[in-house]
Amino acid sequence: MSLIEDGKPFLAALRPAERRELLGQGSPRTYRGGDVIMREDDPTSFVVAIISGWTTVSVATERGVRLILALRGAGEVVGDQAAIDDRPRSATITALGTVRGVVLTGDRFRAYLASRPPAMLLITRQFSARLRSSDGERRSLASERVLQRLAARLVELAEHTGRPGPEGIAVDLPLPQSDIAAAVGSTREAVAKALRLLRDQQVVSTGARRFVVRDIDLLRLLARGRDT
Repeated sequence: MSLIEDGKPFLAALRPAERRELLGQGSPRTYRGGDVIMREDDPTSFVVAIISGWTTVSVATERGVRLILALRGAGEVVGDQAAIDDRPRSATITALGTVRGVVLTGDRFRAYLASRPPAMLLITRQFSARLRSSDGERRSLASERVLQRLAARLVELAEHTGRPGPEGIAVDLPLPQSDIAAAVGSTREAVAKALRLLRDQQVVSTGARRFVVRDIDLLRLLARGRDT
């Protein structure tokens, strides 16, 4: 499973001139933390190219709880699936802190891809990577314990967004515990219990919407399902 995509994001993979052309066809927009950028099942087809900040990609489950499938950050485009297949939104995109982006209509985005085969190939590869990640997520939810899934999420956040410091690797993404639980696919109570265990073992320390990974090697072992 993967919360954050590996490799170059879509905008970074474009040639500079192609990137400028794409962004020049849209309108700048700033979102505040908690703003819903696009909502699951809505019939809209615009896309947002993220310039800075992070967003969550979430869906509602049959149990009525929210599941965070991914985080999308600078250089990525969100809303592209609905723009291409002209069907209702498959997920809700929410700003995680301040997000700056460029909004393009679905028509303009489709026309851009049609005139730029390399860009269309990049989007196709992105769809494939996300499908593989979704398959892995289903296997994880079916077979892994809460502690293992939580460890895997924390490792990924530390590796992609963390800042090394004297106490360990600090992650300052404004993720409340409810969002961490939604990213793990479990209840807030179960995730709180697992976090307490990690704190007691001095693997992580936590604060207000912040955590520090103090023992990344041990956390990786837990993520692979190996108990200490």
